[in-house]
Amino acid sequence: MRKEAYKMFKMVLSNTDLIKNSIPIIAEIIDEGVFKINQNGLSLLSPDRTMVAVVDFQIPSAAFDEFKVEGDTELGMNLSSLVDVIKRIKSTDKVIIQSGKENKVNITIEGNGKRKFELSLLDIQTEKPPIDQLKFTGKIEMKTQALEEGIADADIVADSVVFQASAGLFKMSTKGDVSSAELELRKGEESLVNMEVADSIRARYPLEYLKKIIKAAKLSENVLLEFGTDYPMRIMFRDVDKVSLGFILAPRVED
Repeated sequence: MRKEAYKMFKMVLSNTDLIKNSIPIIAEIIDEGVFKINQNGLSLLSPDRTMVAVVDFQIPSAAFDEFKVEGDTELGMNLSSLVDVIKRIKSTDKVIIQSGKENKVNITIEGNGKRKFELSLLDIQTEKPPIDQLKFTGKIEMKTQALEEGIADADIVADSVVFQASAGLFKMSTKGDVSSAELELRKGEESLVNMEVADSIRARYPLEYLKKIIKAAKLSENVLLEFGTDYPMRIMFRDVDKVSLGFILAPRVED
């Protein structure tokens, strides 16, 4: 975090599930990152160390009970330390996150009494991942529960899963040495909310990451998948006007 970018801010949040159901999942993928605060809200855009996944997280300013910021500011944070504090928050609590003394952020939990935490900020140098340059050829919106089941099924068979889509058909499949699993959804079924696919597309993705990503299912009833043949996938969980948590996942290229 650059010292000149650190401005006074205060964020008050009573809908604490927005952070309880998102930041712990983010911390399973990245160990540290830079949160940005501006008039639009709180956001984080960061790749994991292996460059296999990118996290794209946003809570708009309107989702907070109170949101004040002097200007654009950045908070470089250890995610594990932040999660330790978040785990102490109950859904009925109110959380106040505000600037502290230099290189510190203060978190106050108000509920059964008032508890205060002070976390040190880190100097993290990051570059914005060029995710805006991605051009997806297929878009599938489906019930989050259906994706959860497809990932859980695939996990008992192998360590990766193939996503396929064509006009009117979406499929997840995996094959091991002695067994296989498949999820098939067709246009018109309740679990397949919407499809926009011009040509047949197919790509394989690692289950190690998908199992972590799907833990964000509590955030929204539907999930949006965007991908292409042997191309990165965007997985987006969004509760309109409250929170957006997306992931860009690199494909596992097949021989």
